Amino acid sequence: MQNGIEERPNIFPWPPVLLVGALADGFLINWLWPLSPPEGVARIVLAVIGACLVCTTVALDVTAMLALRRARTTIMPHKGSDALVTDGPFTKIRNPIYLGNVFLVAGLGLLIGNVWLVAMAPILGIVIDKLAIEREEAHLKARFGKAYEDYMARTKRWI
Repeated sequence: MQNGIEERPNIFPWPPVLLVGALADGFLINWLWPLSPPEGVARIVLAVIGACLVCTTVALDVTAMLALRRARTTIMPHKGSDALVTDGPFTKIRNPIYLGNVFLVAGLGLLIGNVWLVAMAPILGIVIDKLAIEREEAHLKARFGKAYEDYMARTKRWI
């Protein structure tokens, strides 16, 4: 086990920084090398899908944050958890906020026609998985033991 993993999963809050980085990268790359999204009806359909993803993401994030608040545990990804939250959106998925981050980037890209943002979404998911989720899972196992292992067995990491 890594030193201090029971106390906190990370010393740096990777997920919000990675979200901002993915958004910034998507906009910067689009500015340097713009790719044209589809036109006409396809563009409208993609924009509607993007708007639905963004709205769903906001709802998912808010309900997950409220569940964390009700449990009186931190929302900060680099702080130690005081409670194992398994209600609200956490009943279906272990990382609803991170899934929301990925869908937000993809949805915004579809909504505004930024192909690079759509491309950044899966990259964001992979990097969050490696830099945050793996350590958070080790932290939660160390802190909550069998209760967390049982939760992992019945609840998917992503979708």
